[in-house]
Amino acid sequence: MTTVITNARLATMAPDRPGLGVIENGRVVIDGGQIVAAGEMNEIAIPGGAEVIDYEGRWVTPGLIDCHTHLVHAGNRAKEFEMRLAGASYEEIARAGGGIVSSVRQVREASEADLVAQTLPRLDALIAEGVTTVEVKSGYGLTVENELKMLRAARKLAEQRQVAITTTYLGAHATPADYKGRNLDFIEEVVLPGLKAAQAQGLVDAVDGFCEGIAFSPDEMRLVFNEARSLGLPVKLHADQLSNLQGAALAAEYQGLSADHLEYTDEEGAAAMTRAGTVAVLLPGAYYFIRETKKPPIELFRKHGTAMALATDCNPGTSPLTSLLLTMNMAATLFHMTVEECLLGITRNAARALGRLDTVGTIEVGKRADLAIWSVESPAELVYRIGFNPLHQRIWNGHITKGILS
Repeated sequence: MTTVITNARLATMAPDRPGLGVIENGRVVIDGGQIVAAGEMNEIAIPGGAEVIDYEGRWVTPGLIDCHTHLVHAGNRAKEFEMRLAGASYEEIARAGGGIVSSVRQVREASEADLVAQTLPRLDALIAEGVTTVEVKSGYGLTVENELKMLRAARKLAEQRQVAITTTYLGAHATPADYKGRNLDFIEEVVLPGLKAAQAQGLVDAVDGFCEGIAFSPDEMRLVFNEARSLGLPVKLHADQLSNLQGAALAAEYQGLSADHLEYTDEEGAAAMTRAGTVAVLLPGAYYFIRETKKPPIELFRKHGTAMALATDCNPGTSPLTSLLLTMNMAATLFHMTVEECLLGITRNAARALGRLDTVGTIEVGKRADLAIWSVESPAELVYRIGFNPLHQRIWNGHITKGILS
């Protein structure tokens, strides 16, 4: 069945149009899950026998894309949050069995089915806001089998919901207690074998790591990235969040899809990312939740033309956030990003950060028919409102979904 969306205002996000790529009187023709025509109503004929949907002037954007999440995890760390509010330090929380150790323990104790069941409500919250593509990382297993278990759970999410899932192997997320002080041993004995196994089993789309003083050095990350390159997998990097170890430049050195966080990135790093086509993924939820004061260098990214994306960074410890709409408001309020930057950051640039711009992220001929329809007067409302979801309808792969499962 061919479907025609008509009488709609399109924010196409197409790069060959200025700003948000607006078409005021728009029409989109969908066939076989793909966009086969998009443009002005008076320029596109309605095919015979097509199902026609009149959206009565509503706004249509590409389906939203959450390009950095740790969505698959077990349990929560609300007790730690309560302890921090009462004045407990990071060290005190760690001694009490909290921190990433807590998440690792809970993931190891959970079955694959448990992980899927616990993750679905978080995924549903994203879907309910018009999200059609979600990146999911491993990183809380820290053994070969438990990292693979997380990736298998992530793949199964796409079997239970109408959403595209991309998976990222994050074996180099932290060093577990039994490898304390032995990062190289952990990389050689766990991270690299786990990566090879994930690739062999078709469980991984990209490779990530945490390059920071409390995690892995640039030279240690090069070992992981060299292996990813040999396996033909693209890389991305948690970089420059707490200090400047030149992580952004390192990601660019490997033509990384993205470098993420970036609070301490310098001008050299921003310029290197632009040259390499590496997207800056900004995570205001984590900035807000941990009460960071160092903002990412938005002006440097603007100066050098670095593409900026936004994501929830949904995770149990530093960003328990499952709303891309709120993420945009945070980015505008805390980072002083514009409406245009925010909306491009969860569509076109988010697709670039996943290496998926050839299939999603804009309303253009040949793209997958992933769309979000909004009952708003202006796209600015999507950034402006807090705690309000104006989604009218969601289309994924050409299928109109009125709810989570339908």
